[in-house]
Amino acid sequence: MRDATTHLLYLHGFRSSPQSMKAQKVAARVRAEHPGVVWWCPPLPPSPAEAMALVMQGTAHWPRDTTAVVGSSLGGFYARWFSLQTGCPAVLLNPAPFPARDLSAYIGEQTAWHDPLERFFFQPGFVDELQVQQADIHRLAARRSTTADHLFAIVSKGDEVLDWREMQAFCAGGTVRLLEGSDHAISDFDGHMDAVFQFLNL
Repeated sequence: MRDATTHLLYLHGFRSSPQSMKAQKVAARVRAEHPGVVWWCPPLPPSPAEAMALVMQGTAHWPRDTTAVVGSSLGGFYARWFSLQTGCPAVLLNPAPFPARDLSAYIGEQTAWHDPLERFFFQPGFVDELQVQQADIHRLAARRSTTADHLFAIVSKGDEVLDWREMQAFCAGGTVRLLEGSDHAISDFDGHMDAVFQFLNL
C-alpha cells in the first residue's frame, strides 16, 4: 500500500474552472476530513503548454512519493501527462484521450462554463501544444507500465461528449470503474467519491 496522499492536485477541464462540481466536492471533503492535506486546484490558462508549466512550477517542491493528481475531461489528459512526468498516481474522471483532435473544432473565442462573461481565445497553436503532450504521453507510457495501483479512472458509457471506448483504452493498465450510464459531468459523482479517496489512501 502506498503512503497516504499529503499533496493533492486537481486539474479541471476545458472551459471549466476550480468552481466545477467535482472539484468543489473533492475540495470540501479534503477540508472536512483531511485538513492536513495540501490541496491545489489552479485555474488553468487556455494554453496547454502554459497550463502544464504552471502546474510543474507550482508542484516543484511537493514530495513526489505522497503527491497525487485528479483530473476531469481535458484535466484528465493533463493528469495523465503529469502522472507520467512525475511518477505520481492519478485519478482520471472521463479523461479526454484525443484533445488535439477534438478541440480543433473549438478554435476561436470561447466562454467559461461557470462565468459566461469570462471569455478566452483558443488559438490554433494550442492544438499543436496538445499534440506535443500526446506524444509525451505515448513515449512515457511505453517506458513506464501503468498499474492498477497507479491509475484509477471513472469512465461513463453515457458520456455525451467523449467515446467511452477511447477513454477506456487511454486508461489501459489502470483500474477502470466503467459506469453503464451517467454522463460527461459524472452527475452521480457522490456515489464514487469513496472509491476515489480509497485509491488516494485518504
